[in-house]
Amino acid sequence: MEMETDRREEEEEIRERYVLSMERIRAMKEETAVSAPFYDYFQRTADFILEAADFAESIRLGRLEERPLSELQEQNRRLYADIEGEAYKSSYANPAYAARLLGEGYGQILSFLYTEIRGMAAWAAEQRYEDLTMAAELFIEIYNAFEEGLPSAKSLRQTIYWYVSDYCDVFIPQRIREQLDPSLSFARDIVCGADLSEPRYLYRFGEYISENELETSRFLAGLPKERIDAMASTFTEGYRLGFVNAGIDLGKKKTVNIRYSLGFERVVRSAIAQFENMGLSSILYREARHSLNRRPQGNPGYCSTPPSKQYVFDHKEDSALYLDRKLVERRLSVLHGAYEQYKELAAVHAGPAVMEIFGEKPFLPESCPEALKLDEKQQELSVFYNSESGRLANQYIPGDERSFTIIAWPIPEIGENFEEIFEEIVKINNLDYRLYQGIQQKLIDALDEGEYVEIKGAGANRTDLRVQLQRPQNPGKETAFENCVADVNIPVGEVFTSPKLAGTEGVLHVSEVYLNDLKYLDLELTFRDGRIASYSCRNFEDPEENRKFIKNNVLFNHDTLPLGEFAIGTNTTAYMTAKRYGIGPKLPILIAEKMGPHFAVGDTCYSWSEDNPTYNPDGKQIMAKDNECSVLRKEDVSKAYFNCHTDITIPYDELDSITVVRPDGGRISLIEKGRFVLPGTEELNRPFDEEAR
Repeated sequence: MEMETDRREEEEEIRERYVLSMERIRAMKEETAVSAPFYDYFQRTADFILEAADFAESIRLGRLEERPLSELQEQNRRLYADIEGEAYKSSYANPAYAARLLGEGYGQILSFLYTEIRGMAAWAAEQRYEDLTMAAELFIEIYNAFEEGLPSAKSLRQTIYWYVSDYCDVFIPQRIREQLDPSLSFARDIVCGADLSEPRYLYRFGEYISENELETSRFLAGLPKERIDAMASTFTEGYRLGFVNAGIDLGKKKTVNIRYSLGFERVVRSAIAQFENMGLSSILYREARHSLNRRPQGNPGYCSTPPSKQYVFDHKEDSALYLDRKLVERRLSVLHGAYEQYKELAAVHAGPAVMEIFGEKPFLPESCPEALKLDEKQQELSVFYNSESGRLANQYIPGDERSFTIIAWPIPEIGENFEEIFEEIVKINNLDYRLYQGIQQKLIDALDEGEYVEIKGAGANRTDLRVQLQRPQNPGKETAFENCVADVNIPVGEVFTSPKLAGTEGVLHVSEVYLNDLKYLDLELTFRDGRIASYSCRNFEDPEENRKFIKNNVLFNHDTLPLGEFAIGTNTTAYMTAKRYGIGPKLPILIAEKMGPHFAVGDTCYSWSEDNPTYNPDGKQIMAKDNECSVLRKEDVSKAYFNCHTDITIPYDELDSITVVRPDGGRISLIEKGRFVLPGTEELNRPFDEEAR
């Protein structure tokens, strides 16, 4: 009773602060105390805050349900119009525009502030008045500084720093709870309770709603329930099989996190019911909005297609404004306390089930020199924090007690053949795994004979790579490669291993590849003893800028990364589907990695679960789960993991050969001229032959 009273008093206090802050911001609209060029910035930012406040109020009073679709769409447009498409170029969210109008230093700080405030659209939807109030009060504090004259950029940075530091113990525990507590059911309540037959419900999320979300929702609304249930079953059954194949007891778990893109609610609703039948409550949490909680390796959670990918790219390193060692130590302390607070929920969490989308126009980012960038010391701090936070996560949600699954579907932006492509992808996601299992075993048997594998590119592809293999000591009972069927990684179609680093040498090159939502031209990595020794691409004119781009977005600010995985994709059906519709560059890595040999830089596929025995369908135990980096976990876990894993695929049409080389120098050809030549694998060439006819 006392706790309930305290909570009610706290909510009343927050409500009072919120009302006062909104009154102050409304008063700003009538004031002229701030001089040019900053006057326009504060006016436009105040307009956004008041629009978000109107959105929050309409939800609080239940008016959202009364509004016609056209009004919902118009309000959504007002909330996101200034960062949508070409409008972003003249938005204060754009660091280049802000710096040009407001001045170097001031522009970056105020662009950061506006980006942080933009989270208010999401917090309004969830009625999170504490978050709304904290953002509004920060805005007022910065505004007040300009009322008194021109404050120094240093003093504004300090204000931002103390905002982040002071509210660290709010933002971080809140984020951990979102990931673990099924009682926070905002999104799940919409998915399970709304009328999904027409798209009005989409506007309740507070996310940007484009034609992708609207058309996906309408398309799925037209499919029969049995089709929807079958799509969801491929997804949920893959998740269950992941636990079975890893030998993990799913019966000890109570929650699963579903990550998806808006528009797919009918499939998610079915998946929630199917997970419920497995004894799992589904948790749906949003992509992080606070800068403090966003991650350089990606921003997990449910989301919509972004109004501007350049906007997302320009703000990837916003933490450069405030990151220092003292704050990192505080963040880790608060994070540890949060996990301790929610340790019972963490102990029964099973891991993520992810629905990816693809079909958006490949994004080639533009250079933005004005965007905030981590300096060298901050890069080291970022790497340290990610390592330590990963260790903490594993301490409370052990890697050998959790699993995952990932599936991908196209969205309407893929083109006029969307519905046809969607049908093809559903078929690909449900290919006969037993056929592939047998063919892939032929590849594994040959690979297990090898000391190393040679991979060579064709034509302009400069790949010339030697991958050193770990050799089974007991070939009758052990294998180095996993026979990957459609469980955690849907669709079917690869064999993979953790290679030895010592002896792995050469060049990996691909003419065009799409990694972590970013497009790379002529990406080239050179390996020495299994670690990246040099790298380049051709995205920008300046070679140094290309190097920084790769370091930030492939190496995630590490000085080097090991080759954590070598794999051979076997899904030639997916490859020829991509060729037929011209969608190769739009495919997610989840499908692209099955369409040729691929190489992952970073952690192995078995990170944090190396000691869990894993077996192939033929009963052999997979022994190649560690490499020279991950094995260091036994001495110093901070040296073992990199908290990233990025797959880079060479498509068949850029591939000349893959050859297994035995210890005695004997050679076994697996692929020649981009075609499978190992006896027993000829079936994989059938899609090539059918397309040729």
